Amino acid sequence: MKKYKVKLTQEEREELEAISSKGKHAAQTVLNALILLACDEGQFQKQRSINEEISRVLNVSMKTIDRVKKRFVEEGFEAVLTRKPSTYQYQSKVDGDLEAHLIALCCSDPPTGYKRWSLRLLADKAVEMEYVDRISHETVRQALKKTSLSPGKPKAG
Repeated sequence: MKKYKVKLTQEEREELEAISSKGKHAAQTVLNALILLACDEGQFQKQRSINEEISRVLNVSMKTIDRVKKRFVEEGFEAVLTRKPSTYQYQSKVDGDLEAHLIALCCSDPPTGYKRWSLRLLADKAVEMEYVDRISHETVRQALKKTSLSPGKPKAG
Protein backbone atom coordinates (compact mmCIF):
# COMPACT_ATOMS: atom_id res chain seq x y z
CA MET A 1 0.00 0.00 0.00
CA LYS A 2 1.25 3.46 -0.85
CA LYS A 3 2.32 5.61 2.09
CA TYR A 4 0.97 9.13 2.18
CA LYS A 5 2.96 11.73 4.09
CA VAL A 6 1.07 14.60 5.68
CA LYS A 7 3.06 17.83 6.01
CA LEU A 8 1.06 20.73 7.40
CA THR A 9 1.99 24.40 7.33
CA GLN A 10 1.75 26.52 10.47
CA GLU A 11 -1.52 28.10 9.24
CA GLU A 12 -3.07 24.71 8.50
CA ARG A 13 -2.08 23.44 11.95
CA GLU A 14 -3.63 26.49 13.61
CA GLU A 15 -6.86 26.05 11.66
CA LEU A 16 -7.04 22.34 12.52
CA GLU A 17 -6.36 23.04 16.19
CA ALA A 18 -9.14 25.64 16.19
CA ILE A 19 -11.55 23.16 14.61
CA SER A 20 -10.71 20.46 17.11
CA SER A 21 -10.84 22.66 20.19
CA LYS A 22 -13.54 25.30 19.78
CA GLY A 23 -16.70 26.15 17.91
CA LYS A 24 -19.38 23.94 16.42
CA HIS A 25 -18.22 21.53 13.74
CA ALA A 26 -19.44 18.21 12.36
CA ALA A 27 -18.05 15.21 14.23
CA GLN A 28 -16.39 13.87 11.08
CA THR A 29 -14.66 17.22 10.48
CA VAL A 30 -13.27 17.25 14.02
CA LEU A 31 -12.15 13.63 13.67
CA ASN A 32 -10.39 14.35 10.38
CA ALA A 33 -8.70 17.39 11.93
CA LEU A 34 -7.43 15.30 14.84
CA ILE A 35 -6.16 12.60 12.46
CA LEU A 36 -4.27 15.15 10.36
CA LEU A 37 -2.76 16.81 13.43
CA ALA A 38 -1.56 13.47 14.76
CA CYS A 39 -0.16 12.28 11.39
CA ASP A 40 1.67 15.51 10.57
CA GLU A 41 5.31 15.01 9.61
CA GLY A 42 6.02 18.68 8.94
CA GLN A 43 8.50 20.91 10.74
CA PHE A 44 5.86 22.34 13.10
CA GLN A 45 4.91 18.98 14.62
CA LYS A 46 6.29 18.41 18.11
CA GLN A 47 5.53 14.70 18.43
CA ARG A 48 4.23 12.50 15.61
CA SER A 49 2.01 9.52 16.44
CA ILE A 50 1.95 6.23 14.60
CA ASN A 51 -1.24 5.05 12.95
CA GLU A 52 -1.84 2.27 15.49
CA GLU A 53 -1.75 4.75 18.35
CA ILE A 54 -4.03 7.22 16.53
CA SER A 55 -6.44 4.38 15.77
CA ARG A 56 -6.58 3.33 19.40
CA VAL A 57 -6.91 6.85 20.85
CA LEU A 58 -9.51 8.15 18.38
CA ASN A 59 -11.31 4.79 18.12
CA VAL A 60 -11.17 4.72 14.31
CA SER A 61 -9.90 2.07 11.93
CA MET A 62 -6.50 2.13 10.28
CA LYS A 63 -8.29 2.29 6.94
CA THR A 64 -10.00 5.55 7.98
CA ILE A 65 -6.66 7.09 8.83
CA ASP A 66 -5.22 6.01 5.49
CA ARG A 67 -8.23 7.44 3.63
CA VAL A 68 -7.91 10.82 5.37
CA LYS A 69 -4.19 10.99 4.62
CA LYS A 70 -4.74 9.98 0.98
CA ARG A 71 -7.47 12.59 0.54
CA PHE A 72 -5.25 15.29 2.05
CA VAL A 73 -2.32 14.45 -0.24
CA GLU A 74 -4.36 14.01 -3.43
CA GLU A 75 -7.16 16.56 -3.04
CA GLY A 76 -5.82 19.12 -0.60
CA PHE A 77 -6.50 20.61 2.80
CA GLU A 78 -10.07 21.84 2.21
CA ALA A 79 -11.20 18.51 0.74
CA VAL A 80 -10.53 16.76 4.04
CA LEU A 81 -12.59 19.27 6.02
CA THR A 82 -15.60 19.37 3.71
CA ARG A 83 -17.91 16.51 3.00
CA LYS A 84 -18.22 15.21 -0.54
CA PRO A 85 -21.68 15.78 -2.00
CA SER A 86 -23.60 12.59 -2.66
CA THR A 87 -23.64 11.46 -6.26
CA TYR A 88 -26.47 8.96 -5.76
CA GLN A 89 -29.51 9.76 -7.86
CA TYR A 90 -32.84 8.76 -6.34
CA GLN A 91 -35.54 7.86 -8.80
CA SER A 92 -39.07 8.42 -7.62
CA LYS A 93 -41.64 5.75 -8.41
CA VAL A 94 -44.44 8.25 -8.12
CA ASP A 95 -45.06 10.31 -11.21
CA GLY A 96 -48.11 12.41 -12.04
CA ASP A 97 -49.96 9.44 -13.53
CA LEU A 98 -49.51 7.20 -10.48
CA GLU A 99 -50.37 10.08 -8.16
CA ALA A 100 -53.63 10.62 -10.06
CA HIS A 101 -54.46 6.91 -9.79
CA LEU A 102 -53.74 6.96 -6.03
CA ILE A 103 -55.97 10.01 -5.53
CA ALA A 104 -58.74 8.35 -7.53
CA LEU A 105 -58.40 5.21 -5.43
CA CYS A 106 -58.41 7.23 -2.23
CA CYS A 107 -61.62 8.99 -3.26
CA SER A 108 -63.37 5.76 -4.26
CA ASP A 109 -65.23 3.47 -1.89
CA PRO A 110 -62.98 1.24 0.21
CA PRO A 111 -63.04 -2.52 -0.31
CA THR A 112 -65.82 -4.47 1.37
CA GLY A 113 -65.09 -5.14 5.00
CA TYR A 114 -63.20 -1.87 5.44
CA LYS A 115 -64.53 1.44 6.64
CA ARG A 116 -61.83 3.53 4.90
CA TRP A 117 -58.67 3.17 2.87
CA SER A 118 -55.43 2.51 4.72
CA LEU A 119 -52.05 3.28 3.20
CA ARG A 120 -51.28 -0.43 2.96
CA LEU A 121 -54.60 -1.10 1.25
CA LEU A 122 -53.90 1.66 -1.26
CA ALA A 123 -50.41 0.30 -1.94
CA ASP A 124 -51.72 -3.24 -2.40
CA LYS A 125 -54.52 -2.07 -4.70
CA ALA A 126 -52.10 -0.02 -6.84
CA VAL A 127 -49.98 -3.14 -7.35
CA GLU A 128 -53.06 -5.30 -7.96
CA MET A 129 -54.34 -2.89 -10.63
CA GLU A 130 -50.81 -2.91 -12.16
CA TYR A 131 -50.17 0.82 -11.82
CA VAL A 132 -46.70 -0.12 -10.52
CA ASP A 133 -44.87 -3.41 -10.07
CA ARG A 134 -44.39 -2.74 -6.33
CA ILE A 135 -44.79 0.20 -3.95
CA SER A 136 -44.55 0.66 -0.20
CA HIS A 137 -47.18 2.22 2.01
CA GLU A 138 -44.63 4.90 2.95
CA THR A 139 -44.29 5.96 -0.69
CA VAL A 140 -48.08 6.18 -0.91
CA ARG A 141 -48.12 8.30 2.26
CA GLN A 142 -45.55 10.72 0.87
CA ALA A 143 -47.44 11.02 -2.42
CA LEU A 144 -50.75 11.74 -0.69
CA LYS A 145 -49.14 14.11 1.79
CA LYS A 146 -48.48 16.52 -1.07
CA THR A 147 -52.24 16.72 -1.63
CA SER A 148 -54.93 17.62 0.87
CA LEU A 149 -56.18 14.03 0.87
CA SER A 150 -55.74 11.62 3.70
CA PRO A 151 -56.99 8.04 3.51
CA GLY A 152 -57.79 8.10 7.25
CA LYS A 153 -60.32 10.96 7.07
CA PRO A 154 -63.97 10.07 6.71
CA LYS A 155 -65.61 11.47 3.59
CA ALA A 156 -67.58 14.66 3.87
CA GLY A 157 -71.22 14.45 2.94
